[in-house]
Amino acid sequence: MNSIRPSEITVNKKTKELSVVWSDGHYSAYPFSLMRFACPCAECRGHDQMSAEPPQEVFFMPLEDNPSTRVANVEKVGSYGITVEWEDGHHFGIYNWHYLRSLCPCPICREMMIYGQ
Repeated sequence: MNSIRPSEITVNKKTKELSVVWSDGHYSAYPFSLMRFACPCAECRGHDQMSAEPPQEVFFMPLEDNPSTRVANVEKVGSYGITVEWEDGHHFGIYNWHYLRSLCPCPICREMMIYGQ
């Protein structure tokens, strides 16, 4: 998964999703609230909770719609990831490509992450 990169990223504020078409052809649709719950910054994760993969509990949290889960802006960070600015002003996490792909909520990716395939 290390060489897999996005070939297209789309932010849809109407559906509240960020979508990614990956270089291997896979399509991922990320609800904004899932992305916020999985924010990879030290403030959200805690310095002792940092990991290359998102915590599994984020996939079971209810979807919310409030300023903390609404995207204000998405910016590319170098050639390795994106950062999201949320409407509540939070903008610290960098979602690198590995982390973002690991966050894909589709059943295929969830099974791969659970069973380590």
